[in-house]
Amino acid sequence: MTTTNREAKLVMWYDKPAERWVEALPIGNGRLGAMIFGDPKTEHLQLNEDTIWTGKPHDYAREGAHQYLETLRRLVAEGKQQEAEKLGQEVFMGDPAFQKAYQPFCDLYLDFTDLNPEEIEQYRRRLDLEQAVADVEFVYQNVKYRREYIASNPHQVIAAYLTADLDGKINFTAALGSPHQAVEVTGADNGLVLKGQVEPDGIRFEGRLLVQTDGGEVTVESDSGTAQVRVTNANSALVMVVGASSFVNYRDISGDPSVRCEEYLAGLADVSYEQIKAEHLKDYQALFSTVKFDLGVDPVDKPTGQRVADFDAKSDLQLIELYFQFGRYLMISGSRPGTLPLNLQGIWNDSLRPAWDSKFTCNINLEMNYWPAEPANLAVCHKPLFEFMKVLHQTGAVVAKEHYNCRGWVLHHNTDIWGGTAPVNFSDHGIWPTGGAWLCSHIWQHYLYHEDRDFLAEYYPIMRDAALFFVDYLVEDEKTGWLISTPSNSPELGGLVAGPTMDHQIIRELFNNCIAASEILDVDQDLREQLQDMVGRIAPNQIGRHGQLQEWLEDIDDPNEKHRHVSHLYGVFPGEEISPYIDPAFAKAAATSLNFRGDKGTGWSMAWKINLWARLLDGDRAYRLVTNLIQEGTYPNLFDSHPPFQIDGNFGALSGLILMLVQSHLGSIILLPALPKAWPKGSISGICAVGGFTVDVAWEQGRLTEALVVSKLGNECKIRYTEPITVCDSSGQQVSVRSLAEGLYAFETTKDETYRIVPQK
Repeated sequence: MTTTNREAKLVMWYDKPAERWVEALPIGNGRLGAMIFGDPKTEHLQLNEDTIWTGKPHDYAREGAHQYLETLRRLVAEGKQQEAEKLGQEVFMGDPAFQKAYQPFCDLYLDFTDLNPEEIEQYRRRLDLEQAVADVEFVYQNVKYRREYIASNPHQVIAAYLTADLDGKINFTAALGSPHQAVEVTGADNGLVLKGQVEPDGIRFEGRLLVQTDGGEVTVESDSGTAQVRVTNANSALVMVVGASSFVNYRDISGDPSVRCEEYLAGLADVSYEQIKAEHLKDYQALFSTVKFDLGVDPVDKPTGQRVADFDAKSDLQLIELYFQFGRYLMISGSRPGTLPLNLQGIWNDSLRPAWDSKFTCNINLEMNYWPAEPANLAVCHKPLFEFMKVLHQTGAVVAKEHYNCRGWVLHHNTDIWGGTAPVNFSDHGIWPTGGAWLCSHIWQHYLYHEDRDFLAEYYPIMRDAALFFVDYLVEDEKTGWLISTPSNSPELGGLVAGPTMDHQIIRELFNNCIAASEILDVDQDLREQLQDMVGRIAPNQIGRHGQLQEWLEDIDDPNEKHRHVSHLYGVFPGEEISPYIDPAFAKAAATSLNFRGDKGTGWSMAWKINLWARLLDGDRAYRLVTNLIQEGTYPNLFDSHPPFQIDGNFGALSGLILMLVQSHLGSIILLPALPKAWPKGSISGICAVGGFTVDVAWEQGRLTEALVVSKLGNECKIRYTEPITVCDSSGQQVSVRSLAEGLYAFETTKDETYRIVPQK
């Protein structure tokens, strides 16, 4: 039962079943998710389906709210913040002011009645990240049992395959349940049917359980409104669950979940577990295998939860590799074309009342979920966000008109399955109009990585209309003459104000990206010229009296403030306008602000700070945040802890780890920009870079030994490294390299050619 170090490098393992949800192991296919507890006697799989939410189609816009906009602006300008927030709460919030919640789907219980837990030996529970296969193994009365679990994207099924090394030893009952009240379970041919509804007039859902065995007997038992499947004396058993809801789109919940389940089951007819697994592996590994990360050490021989509890910065570097690849695993498992984007918990939630409704929080968390999609070679997983933005484009146009009397579209700091875009919760943080503009940066980033003109043409109208909103929304500040965003807030700190720094960074970025996109597509020349005129008039970044980057128009930052948000540092990351390579003074001011906030925080906050310190080229400080995040913000199953569980920290950390090794946001590939001293040797491969490049990097004693760059588009390649470099093509022929500045080099490339880069001796 022991696992070799080589086998265990990307395997999470535990020597006991999960006692809590945050110890269970997640599997998912983008739409369906399951948490596996691994109890030998009573196995529990808690399941989700990404379209099961509270509520029903609804327009959150408050009709005529725009008539109060000028009053709000006046109150804010006069310093009457409390009055502005009170009025905003009464007349300017969405209708209603609170959005809806992501919900659990159902539960699968496998009861192995003939097992005595006290006689279980050699127990092992695992999740293999390279295969996306979870398993439970143990020995009972000298028989070795194995249970294997997968969430297949090709077959749209959660499957459990139960075996023993002695025939006739598989005996269990299978049952379905759900935390929702309006649920009934009935028997079917070799299975069960669960039908439910979240709320009256709301989303309906259905789950189907199907059991197939080799040998033995399968019977369906129904009694007094309950049903279960009994398996006796089988050699092996395959338990499959499919599920669907009535959700069609944000305006329509008239779909038939029964028909959808029948279609899924039809795709499983006459298909063996071996076939399901083979197609699952082919589908999953095509994505997962693209990136390798190695810090040159073996795993510590402890259960993963114990490794997390014992982690320090030097003793278990391999846990960093595992944590890195777990982030990629979660993205592949939780975000696939045709699904909703990742919410605050991805696709995994067991509560009818999850924290923050497990919605899509747009003042960093939704965006953070997708920060690593492009560089981590998972661009296909980015697509659900783009498709969801088409919904927000439509609903946000109504809110732009009703709340601001502006053109274009707007999104505030939260949205849900119904595409809510109006201000939500409370006015002191809910009136924040730049969520949509921030999301638009993902469209532009995807274009920069792939230079797909058709993609840009499809999504440019979303960017353009987000910019149109701010063309109408920005006003001239009476004191400075700058264009400012008001009313707004600096998420989620300081209440309702005029001109928070973050807004201006985001809007300036949006305008610049729209200008560039319109030039590429040769459209909207008049708007382009208008944006070019306005972008330079937007309130600039400012350095305050403490040497800090100001968070607001006024120099009122508190050096003792430890708030989890560091919103005014957007310009460092994910924005690109503040960098040591561009303006060291502003980079220093940003570092001062970051020092004020400190190295603690919620899980996702520490993850953001990893990215910020990496962009500020301080690898040791970035790694300190990685250490803090694992020690203080990570559950035994590697889920991020806000607390409670919030998945954005996993993705934010993945992004930050990449930025420590490769950056490409300034038009050049920066090699080892923030390598910490604690990582003396290692390698990473398959990282994607802006301009259509894929990058492999290896280092020894903190110094680059070799980089391989694949040019997918044939663009000129610029490399930034601290030493002069030599470049050769795949035939070994040396390539002419131009020095553009100290540490910055350029060379021409050919499409699909590989180039080897080494420091000059």
